[in-house]
Amino acid sequence: MLIFNTQEGLKTHLQKNFATKKTIGFVPTMGALHRGHLSLIQKSMSENEVTVMSIFVNPTQFNNSTDLDNYPRTLEADVEKLKEISDNIIVFAPSVDDIYNGQTIAQNFDFDGLEYEMEGKHRPGHFDGVGTIVKRLFEIVQPNKAYFGEKDFQQLQIVKKMVKKNQLPVQVIGQPIYRETNGLAMSSRNERLSKKERNEAAFIYKTLQEAKLKFETKTAAEVIQWVENEFLKNTHFKLEYFEIADEATLKSSAIKEHHKKYRAFIAVFMNDVRLIDTISLN
Repeated sequence: MLIFNTQEGLKTHLQKNFATKKTIGFVPTMGALHRGHLSLIQKSMSENEVTVMSIFVNPTQFNNSTDLDNYPRTLEADVEKLKEISDNIIVFAPSVDDIYNGQTIAQNFDFDGLEYEMEGKHRPGHFDGVGTIVKRLFEIVQPNKAYFGEKDFQQLQIVKKMVKKNQLPVQVIGQPIYRETNGLAMSSRNERLSKKERNEAAFIYKTLQEAKLKFETKTAAEVIQWVENEFLKNTHFKLEYFEIADEATLKSSAIKEHHKKYRAFIAVFMNDVRLIDTISLN
């Protein structure tokens, strides 16, 4: 398996693929790989001649230094998981200095307002960091297709917007959320939960499923109030937000319109571990 730690090394290797016009699939990650990540790799390998995965904990998308410090870094274990799929995956695991050329600063982006909803309200500057690193990685790898999980649905929409506004020649593809057997959305942050906490965290998806059923007959405000009350009763969690939004604009919706697609978004803390999830309501 080829592992590159510098962008110049990766670019040099990929030059021959550019010359022969081989299709390149790209899966950007922050490591601590789980089956959701591996499903993205498998999708990429089924649709492209070359697959690249980046493993890079991006500092500019963290507005909480403790969260950055505690984020799991498991490169050796990640590589072993990838080897079980294929030795032909190209791994790009650069340093912060290599990616940012010694200046760890995020660019400012305009995502037409998508950046101010949900995660943007609670994590100032987060999506500037996301836009900065994804744009830089796209410029380095020059993929034909890039794959993202729908757990971070707001991020997926923002990446699509960034690609469109910057006229980048890459197709951004979202893939369904991969879940634990109890319904908990797979996340690298789950590694910080105890076995008992993982079992208790099934409550998040269970609540989303019930909210979806209630949304068929109740207003968005009534569903939101019900979810907030459910989390008030469950002392294992601290609810940061629960919102029902238009999938296209990510704007909160008080009134249901038949021609629109709606999605529920949630963020909760379990002790100091922040977990997010989402579910389509249509």
